[in-house]
Amino acid sequence: MLKVQVFHKKAEALDISSFELRTASGAKLPPFTAGAHIDVHLPNGIIRQYSLCNSPTERHRYVISVLKDSSSRGGSVSMHTDVDVGGFVLISEPRNLFPIDKTADKHLLFAGGIGITPILAMAHALHGSDADFELHYCYRAADRAAFIDYLKAAEFSSCVHLHDDSSTDDQRLNAKNLLANPEANSHLYVCGPGGFMNHILDTAASCGWPERQIHREFFAAEPVSHDGDHSFEVELARSGQVFQIPTDRTVFEVLDECGIEIPSSCEQGVCGSCITRVLDGIPEHRDQFMTAAEHALNDQFTPCCSRSKSPRLVLDL
Repeated sequence: MLKVQVFHKKAEALDISSFELRTASGAKLPPFTAGAHIDVHLPNGIIRQYSLCNSPTERHRYVISVLKDSSSRGGSVSMHTDVDVGGFVLISEPRNLFPIDKTADKHLLFAGGIGITPILAMAHALHGSDADFELHYCYRAADRAAFIDYLKAAEFSSCVHLHDDSSTDDQRLNAKNLLANPEANSHLYVCGPGGFMNHILDTAASCGWPERQIHREFFAAEPVSHDGDHSFEVELARSGQVFQIPTDRTVFEVLDECGIEIPSSCEQGVCGSCITRVLDGIPEHRDQFMTAAEHALNDQFTPCCSRSKSPRLVLDL
């Protein structure tokens, strides 16, 4: 864990604030790559993940941007109300589950709302490597769009396209036109609210984009019905232990309570940090991290949210 100080806090848009984090001593921070995020341990005891949005070449600071969401589980509200300039917070070292594919010839970046955060870091990195890219930033209204002035003045501003949903038709995003006729080595990156992301991903699929050329990062899981949930067993292959997973608890919760550690971060199935190998049985996938092709293999699952279609899952633990 790293202890960092809030050196700057700025209102970037309605209910969106950015936080500049540095070491109190001025020492360099661990390096990161575009698309990376950090875990932030909040004053109210909650741990939340926030994408780094500054240039990866900067070692003296991390910059995150947080949307205050009153309907969330309390993390974003705590960031806005409890974390102030001069205060200290504990963070993890950066890790990247949404990296740039450096083999691509062209990169299409799509950001919706607060999804601009990892996409902004990608724009910095791609510009710094003279890569061919476009950044399309979509927002409901100008007062809800973070970093608008920054994007307009950035060295890569010629690659930026702003799409205001409240403006005229020619200003709004036409995903079908932009994604038509995918090139063999163009890669697509998308981050933002679930509805926006599904629109981009569905459009890309209808235009023939291969899964391997599509990269995405969800901030939150979509609601899942638990009406049909049933209990099942989990067997740990290495020890032979068997655990009963009741209808109202996750595999992660049961195993964690018994002292069996599984790396976890979001606990919603969007970050992929808890993915565990399945040796036998059929998972009921509920994550939004793996692709449909990966789900079809049924050889791994996310114990933080996914369940089982078969009476027992045998895990490589």
